[in-house]
Amino acid sequence: MRYQAVIFDLDGVICQTDRYHYLAWKRIADEIGVYFDEVINNRLRGISRTESLEIILESYDGELSQAEKNYYTDKKNAIYLDLLKEMSPEDLGPEVRDTLDRIRAKGILEAIGSSSRNAKFILRQVGLENYFDAVSDGSNITNSKPDPEVFLKASEYLGIDPRGCLVVEDARSGLEAALVANMDCAAIGDGTKYNLANYNLKRFSDLLLIV
Repeated sequence: MRYQAVIFDLDGVICQTDRYHYLAWKRIADEIGVYFDEVINNRLRGISRTESLEIILESYDGELSQAEKNYYTDKKNAIYLDLLKEMSPEDLGPEVRDTLDRIRAKGILEAIGSSSRNAKFILRQVGLENYFDAVSDGSNITNSKPDPEVFLKASEYLGIDPRGCLVVEDARSGLEAALVANMDCAAIGDGTKYNLANYNLKRFSDLLLIV
């Protein structure tokens, strides 16, 4: 067996929540009075809300207090969570659950490694709340990707050496985190354009050719 465990990023890998992030941040940017579009939104993938707000504020002609920043990150999350209520098991790609089941059938452990503090809520919405052997997310880490902490915590929870883990990621920050964690990584979606991964996946089920 090449790998003992597979650690999946959540947003953009298991399910697609980018649109909800965009809509929530757009409302915040409009309230602050700064320009925000899909290109800027793409820079926010895989990083924390605090770091995301700092990127949005790059074009802000002024300075926000820490209390104001906290207000906007909290408000963004409230908007985002409200939008996520629309999610359901139908938001899983048709091959995602089948591929996860076939990986598990090989005796390989599966975990989530996400910087999002909403990972468990999203998993509940798509019907995977009790599916993974471990969930490492924004609620149990101090440093967001590209720091490797979220993946190292996942491997610790699984009891698997990092070198026995494969990370599946779509964001540059996540791929960099996997490499620092001394884990092989498979890129999917936008992640394939960075030339950082050990494998590039055209579709989620291509994982079965690797593990």
